[in-house]
Amino acid sequence: MAKYYIFSALLMAAAACQAWGQYPLGDNETRANSSWQKTGEIPMQSTGPQAERYDRYGTAQGSAGSDAARSDASSSVNKVASRPTTKFTSGTASLPNDGGQVWKEYDISAYTSRVTSTRKPEQAIIDWILRETGYEAWHSEPLGVLSANNRTLRVYHTPEMQAVVADLVDRFTSTSAATQTFALRVITMDSPNWRTKAQPLLHPVPVQTPGVCAWLLAKEDAAVMLAELRRRSDYREHSSPYLMVNNGQSTVVSAMRGRQYSRDVILRSDLPTGAELQSGQVEEGFTIDFSPLLSGDRRMIDATVKCDIDQVEKMIPILLDVPAQATSRQRIQIEEPQMTHYRFHERFRWPVEHVLLIGMGMVALPVPVDGRPLVPGVPLIGTTPARADLLVFIECKGQLPDPQRGPHTADQDAKTYRGRY
Repeated sequence: MAKYYIFSALLMAAAACQAWGQYPLGDNETRANSSWQKTGEIPMQSTGPQAERYDRYGTAQGSAGSDAARSDASSSVNKVASRPTTKFTSGTASLPNDGGQVWKEYDISAYTSRVTSTRKPEQAIIDWILRETGYEAWHSEPLGVLSANNRTLRVYHTPEMQAVVADLVDRFTSTSAATQTFALRVITMDSPNWRTKAQPLLHPVPVQTPGVCAWLLAKEDAAVMLAELRRRSDYREHSSPYLMVNNGQSTVVSAMRGRQYSRDVILRSDLPTGAELQSGQVEEGFTIDFSPLLSGDRRMIDATVKCDIDQVEKMIPILLDVPAQATSRQRIQIEEPQMTHYRFHERFRWPVEHVLLIGMGMVALPVPVDGRPLVPGVPLIGTTPARADLLVFIECKGQLPDPQRGPHTADQDAKTYRGRY
């Protein structure tokens, strides 16, 4: 029995100590608080009945002590929330060179000062470096830096990468950004059976895009082939025969057109009809982006060809029930475009004395519903979306003569400017 009373007394003493620790009084407040809460720890808020009467310091709610305590706790929470969670360092005063990287600056002013067709001609040099070396080479190990303004190209990379960059920069600056004339012909025909007669003249080259073929032709054979194609009744040409292109820069052959349609309905009680018809527009047409770069000895052509085609096959009608003031029920028709997209983007390299022919295959050609074809010469047959075999001829015509060197001969003018607009 004595043991029972002793055990009960110990339990009562423990309960009293716990209560005294939760609600400290008098001079023992600091000591009780230090044992109740660790330094720098944010207290948890209680939701029990005692929380309605006392805060964590034993002060009744609504008093100045309670407001100050809540303010301190809120300030601590805000500091913790605004503290950055990702570790970082200020780094060192020098760039890492664990891969043997070196810093070089290239003078590109000889190129950029002569290109007036764009505001940032140095961007072409950056783009070609990325095409040649790959984007990942500048965003992984070892550390690399690639930056340019209109006078200087700054590169930080390994000696092997610097050699590649130096070769590309020479291809831009050694030719003094001379304007080259390229014959870029965009041709469509209703049938791909032109290959029956032209097959002996074609020399295939590798292409990665499925459904696309590419060939090389001698310039004499290309002239014979074009003469034969022009005799066809379905032959259509959609570009200027001669385009002036700065070495390394891009030129675009485009035929785009906006097509209006009813996109959505906005309910408006202030209108008699009860709704406002919202119109939209989709762009359809084709765009061919051509960017050539001659080699340092002007014997080879590197070029990227990008072709985008967007066609609205048909507009699908949708009837919506909309309440109106005049009638209890009305129907408004909106439309949703059913579109076809074609994308092609590849890089080619071929000798200057040859012609590159790219066959895109039977692709979509935009034909608006108003009866006026976007591409001149494309026939309107029923409601079937137009399809045609798309061919692209690319031929280098050489450098334009310098006007400061004096008058040109008649043969030079005919070769350079005839048919260009």
